[in-house]
Amino acid sequence: MAKVTMPQLGESVAEGTIGKWLKKPGDHVAKYEPLLEVITDKVNAEVPSPVEGTLTQILVEEGATVPNNAEIAIIETADEAAAKAGTGATDGAGTADSAGSGNVAQAMSSIAAANGAARATAAVSPAPATPTSPPSPSVAQGPAGSDERLSPEPARLDATGEGVASPGAPALPGNPDARMTPVVRRLLREHGLTAAQIVGTGGGGRITREDVIDYVEAVRTGAAVGAQTAGQIAGAQAPAGVATGTTAGSPAATTVAGPSAGRTPGGPGGPSYAVGNRAVAPAPVGPSIVFPPGTDEILVPLTQMRKGIAAQMTRALAVPHAYVQMEVDASRLVRLRESAKREFQAREGTSLSYVPFVVKACVAALLRQPTFNAHWTEGGLLAKRRINVGVAVAVDEGLIVPVIRDVDQLSIAGLNRAIADVAGRARANKLRLDDFGGGTFTVDNTGWLGSNLTMPIINVPEVAIMTMEAITKRPVVVETPDGDVIAIRPVMNVVLAIDHRANDGAGGAAFVRDVKAWLEAVGPDSAIY
Repeated sequence: MAKVTMPQLGESVAEGTIGKWLKKPGDHVAKYEPLLEVITDKVNAEVPSPVEGTLTQILVEEGATVPNNAEIAIIETADEAAAKAGTGATDGAGTADSAGSGNVAQAMSSIAAANGAARATAAVSPAPATPTSPPSPSVAQGPAGSDERLSPEPARLDATGEGVASPGAPALPGNPDARMTPVVRRLLREHGLTAAQIVGTGGGGRITREDVIDYVEAVRTGAAVGAQTAGQIAGAQAPAGVATGTTAGSPAATTVAGPSAGRTPGGPGGPSYAVGNRAVAPAPVGPSIVFPPGTDEILVPLTQMRKGIAAQMTRALAVPHAYVQMEVDASRLVRLRESAKREFQAREGTSLSYVPFVVKACVAALLRQPTFNAHWTEGGLLAKRRINVGVAVAVDEGLIVPVIRDVDQLSIAGLNRAIADVAGRARANKLRLDDFGGGTFTVDNTGWLGSNLTMPIINVPEVAIMTMEAITKRPVVVETPDGDVIAIRPVMNVVLAIDHRANDGAGGAAFVRDVKAWLEAVGPDSAIY
């Protein structure tokens, strides 16, 4: 039997929560096929099956939190199943008495195994499941990963035990199994909503925090949001605490609210769209806050992701940081991208970003300055041969840093594909296990919001992080055969933060100099593929 264990999703992550089992006992699973979703402080990740076989037992129920390396499931491989079948055939050739004795022994063994499994499940699960009990007509189980219950319309069962719609109940527009983050699940519980009432606008139909807030506001005001018509909203159960006259101190009064109803993607309060690494219509970042009448302050509760970020940043700031900043003349880089972006879009189906160029420049610098491609340990500097670059990605609840491995083996086009892929999956909560951990250096594109100078915090135990700032046109002094002239050039600042225990300022300046030299040397003949 192959045992599935809770993986470690990052160097600083010690435990994980079972969000949703994607397979049930008796299902066949292929090797590397997604088996379950695990929730950590930062993201949801799909855990693949380590072997091919049949899922025979789930040891940890949805919603339970267990430490890394704890056993969570058992898979019977094809070889084990064949061996068991052969043993059964041999036993069946005996006498009836021996067969009967074998049946009794097998039954006793099964009972003992079931009792052992029950004890194992009880040891790691906060509340044992009771599948034989019929569901209560007045409550429904909350979303996957939740140990709380919601209170939607009372359920009705037909003669076969299957659910049937309540008479006169309007069809709910959402997907009851839609993906969402733990923060959104909690928000649904706070307002007494179910996933089926919300139309998700995120990737793959994912329900975002804004979707829930817009729905609550729409019910309160009678407006329509997105694909949800006024009739659907009026027919659905009103969320708790959104009726007119809610008093200060009630759950609705202390809820962090978002933009008003009627927000559309790309409109006021909607997502921004970037050109290059600059935002054209930047959206609000982080939650907006609405103060109830007569209230001067409210407490904004921390999300699990924010708690995880706080813990990691506290550890990181114990590291002595030093910073080096230089200006990069991006004239040749901009011309190269402008000349290649149309063909690239037609060939790849996605836009060509400036990020892979900066990552490639960092690779060149890391090869020349290998002490920056390392982890700090109390025993010394742990230098890394492989170059695995983390790329910071902003999501609804915070910032995550998935890792792209062996970036020195990728072309500009390959890097662009890898970055677009991992960023898209990060925002859709579809990151995989190999997207976490093992990073040796981090690049952060802070410039897409228009920043010109950032002081980044190192993603420990790495020893350096680089930011790329907005490309802006500035007057610069240019040397010509006829003397110095002032010209308008696109300029980008790059900032390197270093762990001063591992490297000094001189080494940091040499690293940034190498990045600058690489970026200023690109041109029409530079290879993209």
